[in-house]
Amino acid sequence: MEEHRHETHPDIVKRLKRAEGHLKSVIAMIEGGRPCLDIAQQLHAVEKAIINAKRTLIQDHLDHCLEDTIGVLPRDQRQSIDEFKAITKYL
Repeated sequence: MEEHRHETHPDIVKRLKRAEGHLKSVIAMIEGGRPCLDIAQQLHAVEKAIINAKRTLIQDHLDHCLEDTIGVLPRDQRQSIDEFKAITKYL
């Protein structure tokens, strides 16, 4: 299989490593008997980091892979593609 990389991949890896660090902290906090509020805050940080990584990956895929596949379209035919790309921001 051919290697598949985009400019945003290093940023995605950073986000996921940040999430990994937060998750390790959550595990340690639970094992250490920390208050639930503190644990919930860290879990929220894990969740946000993963959501941001996913969103970046999907947007990057749409901006590059989809565009490469469909090519240049006339303005009147682009509306559906542009709307699809816009709605994915709500994933």
